[in-house]
Amino acid sequence: MSDNDTEDRGAARDSTRNTLLVALGLSLVCSVLVAGTAVVLKPVQEQNEDRFRQRIVLEVAGLMEPGADIEQLFASVEPRMVELATGAYVETPAPADFDAQAAAADAELGVAIPPGEDLAGIRRRARYAPVYLVEDGGGVQQIILPVYGKGLWSTMYGYLAVAGDGNTILGLRFYEHAETPGLGDQVDKPDWRRLWQGKQIYGDDGMPRIHVVRGSVQGDESDAAARFEVDGLSGATLTGRGVTHLIQYWTGPHGFGPYLDKFRNRAGAAQ
Repeated sequence: MSDNDTEDRGAARDSTRNTLLVALGLSLVCSVLVAGTAVVLKPVQEQNEDRFRQRIVLEVAGLMEPGADIEQLFASVEPRMVELATGAYVETPAPADFDAQAAAADAELGVAIPPGEDLAGIRRRARYAPVYLVEDGGGVQQIILPVYGKGLWSTMYGYLAVAGDGNTILGLRFYEHAETPGLGDQVDKPDWRRLWQGKQIYGDDGMPRIHVVRGSVQGDESDAAARFEVDGLSGATLTGRGVTHLIQYWTGPHGFGPYLDKFRNRAGAAQ
């Protein structure tokens, strides 16, 4: 074997090694840059998520104003944490730091939902949940509740605004879902959302009766049945059924029912 052949093989090995070393070095540098960027941007992302949540709460409460400072407007809203089983306020965890989905999956912070009660199709929920109170003149005028559950294709996340009587719906707003464009995504449309305003949640037995009907509601608000009914979504019956189920679950005995009972009892005692 000639000296030239030996040198050529050595050069080839060096070239391959150098290429691998350069590739490895670039990978490490890129990994450090990506990790560093994520750390730097995390506070900004969290702040943006907080602002988005605050804006949705303000919208469903009818308090959002075009061009207004969201943080200033949200100062009129009082976040509280509620233990769902008892309906009582708790001091911890703090609403701003609470992740409902992570808590639901936690062995201590979450609970399994009995199959017969899991109308929303979520299997587990957190033991606690945030609520947002809008007060006026010392009394609670609105209670904003986070609600979520299965639609046709996705889990739908939203907020339900309830009057201080614990029974009258003031607004419903979904902010995340993947329902069918042009059909199920009608849950986002202002015209359909307005149909919920003034509807009643509970029947005389204290159980949720509010539901989305197939077609249109028959009768006006003076009709005993119509006050619990909302027009259906054209071509999206299953999405409408999902909305019915998640609202009934979260206002029922396994959701915010015990909490809203306190407002209903207070309103009844005041009459």
